[in-house]
Amino acid sequence: MIPEEPLYEVEIHWNEGRRGTMSSPKLSQNIEVATPPEFPGGVEGIWSPEHLFVASVSSCFMTTFTAIAENSKLNFDKLEIKAFGRLGKQEGKFMMTEIILRPKLVITDEQYAEKANRILEKAETACLISRSVKSKFIFEPEVVIAAYS
Repeated sequence: MIPEEPLYEVEIHWNEGRRGTMSSPKLSQNIEVATPPEFPGGVEGIWSPEHLFVASVSSCFMTTFTAIAENSKLNFDKLEIKAFGRLGKQEGKFMMTEIILRPKLVITDEQYAEKANRILEKAETACLISRSVKSKFIFEPEVVIAAYS
């Protein structure tokens, strides 16, 4: 049972320059974060808030899809999601103006292709993270039928 209003705690500890370490008392893994290299003082090769924003949307889609697929008894072999966040300006301020989600779902039985597409669409509209942000969403799902090898 989900508590009425769960609270998710994240801590950031500044390290140096534009770098810090993100952690949570409920998780064992820490993540180094930094300003992305496109900005002054940005750092190459480290997760940025912009990457984490896009990752939050795409991982929410994945967890929502897998829950709906499980409840709908849809068997699938693989799910890969490519996600992109477009940084733009609105009213002179930077924001993520657009999120592009490209999930690729592999199933082995063509008779379930329509069901698979419906579940992909349902997951896109049910994802709580994407419903919580104001970015424009572009959803480009693909269902692939593949025989067992």
